[in-house]
Amino acid sequence: MNVNAPSWFDIGSLDQIPKRGARLVKTPRRDIAVFRTAGDEVFALENRCPHRGGPLSDGIVHGRKVACPLHNLIVDLESGDAAGDGQGCARSFPVKIEKGRVYLEMSAAVRP
Repeated sequence: MNVNAPSWFDIGSLDQIPKRGARLVKTPRRDIAVFRTAGDEVFALENRCPHRGGPLSDGIVHGRKVACPLHNLIVDLESGDAAGDGQGCARSFPVKIEKGRVYLEMSAAVRP
């Protein structure tokens, strides 16, 4: 067994994630927000705003960004970077879509 091999988890069909919205995936370690853009791109971030800890899954998705529901801080869905100097970064996770199913790789986050 390769301990460095990705651990992909099937989290459901693409249709279970609303366009321009998110679905919350609860794990023993953290909650992960899985976002779907209007163009059917899918991204995953830890469900915690890097600034004040708000639930990003409740935010408004516009383009490839989400606005935190607590104070409208903009977070990039691909990188997890928050807009503005010193605002931090949300941990991001790899996602893939195969045959209409969404898979989340949780063995290691892309960025802390």
